[in-house]
Amino acid sequence: MNEQRAPIQTYELNVSEYERQVLVLKRKRSVIAWIRLLIALLAIIVIKLIWHTELWIIICSIVAAIACFLYVVSIDTDAKEKMQNLERLIAINKEEIDILNGDFLGREDGRQLEIPHHPYAQDLDIFGTASLYQYISRCTAAQSKQLLANALLQPAGKENILLKQDAVKELAAKINWRQQLQSSGMEKPVTIATETKIKNWLQAPPVFNSKFWKWLGYIFPVISLTTIFLYLNDNITPQVFYLLAFCFLIFAFSLSKKIHTTWLLLSKIVPEVDTLYRQLDSIEREDFKSDFITTIKKDIQSNDLQQASKEILLLKNILNRFDVRLNVFAFYILNTFLLWDLWQILSLNEWKKKNELSVPQWFKAIAETEVVSSIAALAFNQPAWCYPIIADEHFTLQATTLGHPLIADNKRVNNNYALNGTGKVSIITGSNMGGKSTFLRSIGVNTVLALMGSPVCASSFTISPVLLMSSMRIADNLAESTSTFYAELKKLKSIIEAVNRNEKVFILLDEILRGTNSLDRHTGSKALIKQLIQHNAVAVAATHDVELAKLETDFPFAISNYHFDVQVENEELYFDYKLKEGICTSLNASILMKKIGIELSGG
Repeated sequence: MNEQRAPIQTYELNVSEYERQVLVLKRKRSVIAWIRLLIALLAIIVIKLIWHTELWIIICSIVAAIACFLYVVSIDTDAKEKMQNLERLIAINKEEIDILNGDFLGREDGRQLEIPHHPYAQDLDIFGTASLYQYISRCTAAQSKQLLANALLQPAGKENILLKQDAVKELAAKINWRQQLQSSGMEKPVTIATETKIKNWLQAPPVFNSKFWKWLGYIFPVISLTTIFLYLNDNITPQVFYLLAFCFLIFAFSLSKKIHTTWLLLSKIVPEVDTLYRQLDSIEREDFKSDFITTIKKDIQSNDLQQASKEILLLKNILNRFDVRLNVFAFYILNTFLLWDLWQILSLNEWKKKNELSVPQWFKAIAETEVVSSIAALAFNQPAWCYPIIADEHFTLQATTLGHPLIADNKRVNNNYALNGTGKVSIITGSNMGGKSTFLRSIGVNTVLALMGSPVCASSFTISPVLLMSSMRIADNLAESTSTFYAELKKLKSIIEAVNRNEKVFILLDEILRGTNSLDRHTGSKALIKQLIQHNAVAVAATHDVELAKLETDFPFAISNYHFDVQVENEELYFDYKLKEGICTSLNASILMKKIGIELSGG
């Protein structure tokens, strides 16, 4: 628990400081509310006192009162946004404290991101309740969540792993920056639907793209506003003015009708565009040293080196102006006399032309940054974990004090383990509940972490880039009319095919062929292990079948035996969950059966 004290203290201090700042802002907003009321009352009194003076004085007084009121409102709006941000930061830090205390089962579990029939995802609890994804993810954008899932499901190459390790080390220390990035994303998370809308708009042919429409945008308001001026000065009759205004209206709405499709495509995305702006701005403003993040920062610049955040802010402002059409009164007036929609579509055309090629990179940058930031949060929370060494040769696995990342420190039992070379199989025998399956998952989960650039739950860890495959947790499938035994055969078939293709795979097997009788099970398991050795595969196999361990006699350089045992005292079982060399000789099935009432000594 001492290893976790520093992170917990950091989060507790953050919560205390942010709560203090929230109280300050609440008092400030309370004062602002009184100031707003005072301005309104003073404005009423002043206007009443000067009501019989000259008109320009009254107008100036009203304008000044409105300006002061709006200024105070803007200050209150800023304070409100800061307070909401602080409240999100408080929630983030409290959640980190819960995660460190082992309470993370209520977080998003990523189950919808799981790929059916994946080589190891289900066996290693990559997704779902009490999963690795649930423990790691700090992602807010849908694109980030998908990219994190991809990283957990597909190992990266050595170069990419090392680049990510450096980025994780750097971001782990930038706790306030990471949390602000997360807070910005939480307000209105970026979705794939919004990215798709923007991409569809970028790919669609531009509307009103010729120079004629730009000239019309300048000329039309001159004509319409001149008409208003002439009418107000009695140079034209009301009948003529109404006729011209009606013509302006018909023309303006004929244009707006053609623009409506674009508006529908881009409507309601402003909040997410604002999130994109805030997150990109956060990346651009921060100084980074690691190559992975500096490359991301460089890539979000547009072709003329214009900052992406400014371009996104410009898009947000255009879309906000476009949404004026939601106000019916403003829509009629602004379009009839200024061709408001035409001006917005011309601005969008210009923005599209400038940024069309850059937009996909902006979404990618947010996803990559949030994924690395998620791993960095894990690294900060677990300072005792190590960054793995990625070996060039195939195959190397060396680990000291290896443990399962999702087991609490005070309950976790760590083990040392090594497996080097090809055509090697470690056979682990042991009693029920002795720790075989947990040990296999410890190897597997830490391998997944290592090959995505994350620190691992060990004091040292060396691994080769490999494709991890497993057959551990087998379940029948009624929808596919698949029995447990056949489901396992399908898994083993995919493993054998990969081995026969000479792929660099690392295989984890738990109770091979458990769905058949003991004779077939032993025969099949023995044949499979021999086949793995002959094809230079690498595997760790856990089994209750101690007879399999005798294969070490026939393959002394290929098979190594380990076991987890159990101590029995007064018919009570005691497990130490420590990996030991050799074959297990103490099994506990008979004791367990007797404890539930099976009379083994009967005839």
